[in-house]
Amino acid sequence: MPQFFRCIQHTTTCLLTLLAMLPFSYAYAGEFTVTDGKADAEISEVSRIYLDGKLVSVIRLDDKNQEKTVKITTPMGRLDHTYTLCGEITIRSPEGRVETHEVDSDGTLHNPDGHHFYALGSDNFTEFFLTDPNAPEAAEHHPGRSGVCAAPIS
Repeated sequence: MPQFFRCIQHTTTCLLTLLAMLPFSYAYAGEFTVTDGKADAEISEVSRIYLDGKLVSVIRLDDKNQEKTVKITTPMGRLDHTYTLCGEITIRSPEGRVETHEVDSDGTLHNPDGHHFYALGSDNFTEFFLTDPNAPEAAEHHPGRSGVCAAPIS
C-alpha cells in the first residue's frame, strides 16, 4: 500500500508541475508597434486603433506631440489579425478655415509580431492604413471606408 501512495503522490506532483507551467507557455502573446505622426498641414489628429474588433490604442497628436509610437499586444493563437484605423484630422485649409476630416479604413495584419508599422494617410484624407516599409506583405489594406468607426463623443 505505501508504494501505491508514493505513485499517486508522484503523479500528483507531475500533474501540478505541468499545470503550473501551462499558463506560462500560453501567456506570452506577441506584440508589435505602430507609429503615427502629424503631417505639416495638420493642426491636430486623434487616431484610434482597433485589433480584432477591440480598441487597443488611442493616439493624440498636436504641435507639442507630433509623433507617437505605441506597443500593441496580439491575442494568443492567431497569426492574422483584422485592424481598423479611425481618425479625426483637423487642418487649416489654404483659405484659412479650420476643417476636421474623418478618416478610417480596415485591413489585415499577417503575423504582425515583431513588426513596426506606420499609420499613413493618403488621397486627400480619404485613406488611412498601416504599413511596414521593411515588410509590405505584413499589412494588407482594404481600400474604402470602414463600417466600424463613429466620431467619438467627448
